[in-house]
Amino acid sequence: MKKNLIAKIKESLTSVLPVAAVVFLLTVTIVPVSGELFFMFFVGTVFLILGIGMFTLGADTSMIIIGEKIGAQLTKSRKMPFILPVCFIIGVLVTVAEPDLKVLAEQTPIVDSTVMVWAVGVGVGLFLVLAFLRIFLQFKISALFIIFYSIVFIFACSPLISADFIPAAFDSGGVTTGPITVPFIMALGVGLSSIRGDKTSAEDSFGLVALCSIGPILTVLILGALNNTETAQQELSHPNAYDTVSEAFGEFLHNFPHYIQDVASALLPIVVFFLIFNVVFLKLDKKTMLKIFVGIGFTYVGLVLFLTGANVGFMPLGQYIGESLAGSRFSWLLVPIGMLIGYFIVSAEPAVHVLKQQVENITEGRISARSLEISLALGVAASVGISMLRVLTGVSIMWFLIPGYALSLIISCIVPPIFTSVAFDAGGVASGPLTATFLLPLAMGACSAVPGGDITTDAFGIVAMVAMTPLLTIQILGLVSKFKKTALSPEKTVQTVLIGQAAFPIALDESCDKAVFPKAVERSSGV
Repeated sequence: MKKNLIAKIKESLTSVLPVAAVVFLLTVTIVPVSGELFFMFFVGTVFLILGIGMFTLGADTSMIIIGEKIGAQLTKSRKMPFILPVCFIIGVLVTVAEPDLKVLAEQTPIVDSTVMVWAVGVGVGLFLVLAFLRIFLQFKISALFIIFYSIVFIFACSPLISADFIPAAFDSGGVTTGPITVPFIMALGVGLSSIRGDKTSAEDSFGLVALCSIGPILTVLILGALNNTETAQQELSHPNAYDTVSEAFGEFLHNFPHYIQDVASALLPIVVFFLIFNVVFLKLDKKTMLKIFVGIGFTYVGLVLFLTGANVGFMPLGQYIGESLAGSRFSWLLVPIGMLIGYFIVSAEPAVHVLKQQVENITEGRISARSLEISLALGVAASVGISMLRVLTGVSIMWFLIPGYALSLIISCIVPPIFTSVAFDAGGVASGPLTATFLLPLAMGACSAVPGGDITTDAFGIVAMVAMTPLLTIQILGLVSKFKKTALSPEKTVQTVLIGQAAFPIALDESCDKAVFPKAVERSSGV
């Protein structure tokens, strides 16, 4: 366990350091900050590195195992009246537990934060039920995306919805799929799909996260229809000023109890549900249970460190940088700087590590973790650049979301289905806690310094943009892969080999690494 922890911390170190380096260069060049604020950012960075390392180790040994076991047991029962309510309850519990959802709900002024959290939870629960039915009945996932995103955009463009609700609704779909939801739901999908046992069943586990991201958008839009009034423009609160470094460090100590309690209340319902499920159905042995609970411990400590570092160390600096840049004569630098930060910040998202590993494992290396990471990074860089442009110009987010999703859905009809499922999952995964605690405050700070800027309509929506652009970049990766495969392997190559005293023709498959022998050879020689 110690060896694995050191490896995970090294991995998180390489993920977080590029983001920290970019921010450090900004603070010593064009956006100078106080020593106290920089110290808080430094401590936050250390907490992030330790937190991500411990969380990913914990997720591997607890949340993923729990999800797979529950998913497999549910499908074995074959009883829909039992499976569907359990899927709904799981969806609600893991969503309400999402820390970055709470961050977003507390920052948006459009509706009470508790109402928003539970509305989003219900949306995820309902669409997790739909996602299970898709796996069980083998619906084509691209068709479901076309149907439900069409409904979403028709609803969003109707006069029933206040314009203030639209960016927050799409943001809620992005933050829902965070560090607790992703490993649990993806593993649940692996468990649900494993019982089918056919060739594509494992790949069918992808797409659950993407479908679950649609539910929150619809439920928040429904809240907007029920509360169709313009919201007063939000006033941005400024970060506290600290006179000494010890006073700044005291802010971490002051916030630790809050996140200790927050993460405990988030994980407790999931743990209780698992214990009851284990006693009634799974009956796992003591060794497995001990491993799971050690993993839950790592998950808990990792999330506490991560959230404290992100919220206390990263959020104030992000807001300060955005406000300082937008209020200077170099305001145009927001776009390239935002793109640079976006490119690196995706590697520091905890759930991205889980997604990359599961994609590479289940696709047996056909989609490598490295290619997925680069595609995600390019997509997030583009989305943050567009979001900063929106902040500076006030252009409506719908001018980007509608054509972006339309193009994504068109491409989904062409690329191999696995790329569509992974792309839509990755869009939700990329928009995690760091997006909510650094990029959103960066946009809010910039918006407050732009004359006539409206935080509710111009700053909110950055999470939605981060969730959208990977749909394009990863599916383009699928197109490139498809065209390469067609160009390089248009037909099988026939060669002759000697087996014993006889010569037999063989065909090399498309990848040219597997021989296809005639049935006569197999029968006579046992090849």
